[in-house]
Amino acid sequence: MKKLIALLLALALSAALTVSFADQLSEAQARGSLIFATEGNWAPWTYYGDDGARAGFDIEVAEAVAAKLGLKAEFIDVEWSGIFAGIDVGRYTTAANGVDVTEDRAAKYDFTTPYCYNRVALVVRSDNESITSFADLNGKVTTNSPGSTYAQIGESFGAKVMEVEALAETMNMVINGRADATINAIDSFNDYMSQQPDAPLKIAAVSEDSTPVAFPIRKGDSETLVAAINKAIEELRADGTLAEISMKYFGYDITAE
Repeated sequence: MKKLIALLLALALSAALTVSFADQLSEAQARGSLIFATEGNWAPWTYYGDDGARAGFDIEVAEAVAAKLGLKAEFIDVEWSGIFAGIDVGRYTTAANGVDVTEDRAAKYDFTTPYCYNRVALVVRSDNESITSFADLNGKVTTNSPGSTYAQIGESFGAKVMEVEALAETMNMVINGRADATINAIDSFNDYMSQQPDAPLKIAAVSEDSTPVAFPIRKGDSETLVAAINKAIEELRADGTLAEISMKYFGYDITAE
């Protein structure tokens, strides 16, 4: 009996260790889903439509990727400031939220193949003549989500950043004169203006280079998951699905560099 109990304990310990150290793809397969963190308030990337249903470029790309892996896409709404912390502790598999690949992030996370490319716009009030380039931000006030690439860009040019979470709120801050400018994806600004054509805003400058956007994965046992997602992205690019989703939400293709 003692030998049987010892054997059962050993098997249980072995199983526990297997689960604890399973690679992230196996964990997702066992769960049946990829869990994506997303803001849900950043159109046209991730938002809720008039019918209350989740929508957006990132949402449909994430769903298509998960389907290629034979999995379901689960989404959890979270403020931008909590996305990476949630990935760190395994609450989310990754993020579907237009995450730019930066040097600092690449040092901490394993990024998949880019699924689109982003250009950054510097947005000011339409009557603002003092800001015509990113260099003019020195000593000015910008507004963006805390910890975002856009906030970091503002700081790098000497701006003081007022932190807010939602895209519409950043635009209102500029319109109301509480901030001199906001920095955001040019695609998001274009979508905002299509919804608010009378908003007194304009683009003062656009970044020269595009930035790759990809899915960040927690380092550690991530190799098989990254490889699987990379394969899915390439298949979706090859069969035209990525371009089709881009055309639906942006009116042009942002999936090619």
